[in-house]
Amino acid sequence: MAEPKENLQMEKIVSLCKRRGFVFQSSEIYGGLNGFWDYGPLGAELKRNVKELWWHAMTRQRDDVAGLEATIIMSPKIWEASGHVATFSDPMIDCKTCKGRFRADQTDEIACPQKPSKCVNECHGEKTEARAFNLMFQTYVGPTATAADIAYLRPETAQAIFAQFKNVLETSRQKVPFGIAQVGKAFRNEVTPRNFTFRSREFEQMELEFFIKPDEVIEAIHGSVATVPETGHPGEPQPNWGWQAWHHYWVEERVRFYEGIGLSRETLGFHHQTPAELAHYARACTDILFKFPFSKKDAAGNVIGDELEGIAARSDFDLSQHQRFSGKPMGVFDDELRAAWAKLPKEKQDDLWKRYYDHRKNYLTKSAKPDETPEQISQQATNDANGLAKGQYIPHVIEPSAGVDRLILALIANAYSEVTETDDKGKSETRVTMKFHPRVAPIKVAVLPLMKNKPEIVQKAEAVRALLRPWMNVFYDEAGSIGRRYARQDEAGTPFCVTIDFDTLGEKPELLDTVTLRYRDDGKQERLKISELLDFLLSKTR
Repeated sequence: MAEPKENLQMEKIVSLCKRRGFVFQSSEIYGGLNGFWDYGPLGAELKRNVKELWWHAMTRQRDDVAGLEATIIMSPKIWEASGHVATFSDPMIDCKTCKGRFRADQTDEIACPQKPSKCVNECHGEKTEARAFNLMFQTYVGPTATAADIAYLRPETAQAIFAQFKNVLETSRQKVPFGIAQVGKAFRNEVTPRNFTFRSREFEQMELEFFIKPDEVIEAIHGSVATVPETGHPGEPQPNWGWQAWHHYWVEERVRFYEGIGLSRETLGFHHQTPAELAHYARACTDILFKFPFSKKDAAGNVIGDELEGIAARSDFDLSQHQRFSGKPMGVFDDELRAAWAKLPKEKQDDLWKRYYDHRKNYLTKSAKPDETPEQISQQATNDANGLAKGQYIPHVIEPSAGVDRLILALIANAYSEVTETDDKGKSETRVTMKFHPRVAPIKVAVLPLMKNKPEIVQKAEAVRALLRPWMNVFYDEAGSIGRRYARQDEAGTPFCVTIDFDTLGEKPELLDTVTLRYRDDGKQERLKISELLDFLLSKTR
């Protein structure tokens, strides 16, 4: 008896992705390369739409965010400063029987290579001790390939933003609070890539580093730090917001973005990291989850979801690290702070000074180099706290970091819908419809001449395509029955089909120069004037 499929829904999605050209396995003709994926014609359009929507929302629609596009290979000292060289690793074990290699903390999720349908815990071979495995891909810069030439493919896009912080600040004429956004490739040599494109070795990130004033600075300038409701969107940013308000704001902003591209709040989940889960420098981190077909369930049977994006309050760790390792100042001057500080009562100055000193000393102690003494650390913290009176501080940062590939997979899983219909003769047919939000749909509209052997209909259809093509991705299809063509577009996720027929040519005079507009999700059809078509489609797809 055949063993049941582990996840039939995911198998259907993976099959559709290949059949319709959303995602292919990289190097497939050579057996594939685990953890690497290529995006086909529909997938490339879907991915481009998502990235452009994110970029538009994060930079062009905001006055307080600037963009950056940095190199994939950077100075290896950047990764020393960030901690990736020393600590960016996963625990790895080997099975001496099946020769499989696994992440030690995920052995209940990974299939054994000798028994693909079985959990690795059912392979009773002796396991090695867990050992650290650094996730960065190593390469060499220059012709000699010596230890002095070692470099790394970046494991994240964020560090380039921190390294270029001062350049962007000075050239963009921004002031704190402001952000720097970047979309780009990152690489992690995952021990066990899994769940299709969810965990890959090459992937893309959409990251924002939003730099804010420390709470002590806010309190010095405004007298107190504002609080915002714990639920719901807090509204437009205010000058007296501290890190908690900004963190909550960016969580809600990111949820708004997801809702705007078709992922309702009901499909999402949230995980607020516990103190034990947080990085030592982080004050808070909220993970936005999506309920994938492979996501686990809790004891009550509710789907938990897997991470789409993390929004972290990272304090001033990153800029501080690059300041210490590069020897270049990463702080900013704030004339508003300097003026406000001079007017504060002495006891208030002392209170804010002490809090800032304690924070800086805590950071310096945890990040101390082997040759740094407690006295040196205390002196540096004192110098940092003394900078407040001069209007100087190192900005803190809120980081919304999203995975493009995970979001694409979420959109595909969310859009997948199938209906099985049985005709009068008892023959059943299952039809798949990809219900993408029109803003992200790979093809916005299909133009379909009713008959390809009628030159006047074809000519009119080509004119409609020419009208729309400068503004959106248009697919032209004249092969097969109109019903079959509709079905093909439903499976591709095209939200609208435009059919040019004899009425378009004036067979019924009152319908001259109109087309049949078909809606994907419910099959509804209506007549629309060609002169109104572009504005209508733009209103629905942007």
